[in-house]
Amino acid sequence: MEEFENNIGYSFNNKELLKTALTHTSYANEHKCESNEKLEYLGDSILEFVISDVLFQNYDNLKEGEMTKVRASVVCEDSLYNVALKRDFSDFLYLGKSEVASHGNKRPAILADSVEAVIAAIYLDGGIECAKNFILSNLSNTVKTASMHVGMKDYKTVLQEKLQINGEVNIKYTIIREEGPDHDKKFTAQVECDGKLLAQGDGKSKKLAEMEAARKALDELK
Repeated sequence: MEEFENNIGYSFNNKELLKTALTHTSYANEHKCESNEKLEYLGDSILEFVISDVLFQNYDNLKEGEMTKVRASVVCEDSLYNVALKRDFSDFLYLGKSEVASHGNKRPAILADSVEAVIAAIYLDGGIECAKNFILSNLSNTVKTASMHVGMKDYKTVLQEKLQINGEVNIKYTIIREEGPDHDKKFTAQVECDGKLLAQGDGKSKKLAEMEAARKALDELK
């Protein structure tokens, strides 16, 4: 457990609390012990509160609806899965035999849930400031990126409307390149219209890369 504590940057006073946070229901059912489900529930609420507070305190440029969108893109399975990969959660999970056999320690849902459970465990063990420190040390860059691209999800729709103004056309997005380790991927997407290349764009996810490609295509159309 000491190695895991070093990975996450927090040392627990109550080691059993940490073990529970890393205990999947499959293991709990086999060994008749408590799983991390209740901690996961609490951790989700703490995470949402902390991200909401950070957005309210530090992002005056965002409107209420935009803050909601940014929070949703941060408090999601993908971002928490990346935290788990970065901190090697998969090496420390307690899983039942069936989950071990099916490589459950690699499943995004299980890993994301365990991050929420650990957040709750840190909160119960050391208080809200400790939980906040863990959250921000792992997700502040995600918040920053999401806030910068909060309007990007409209670009594909706007591009489609502009291209189809005179009738139906075939718009195609393709991921043409993927670089970097699992916890820090960079994707490159291209957008075509009726087989003609319009633009390419980069992003930390496939979705963001497609949005950036659409944004650049709109700039070219202007």
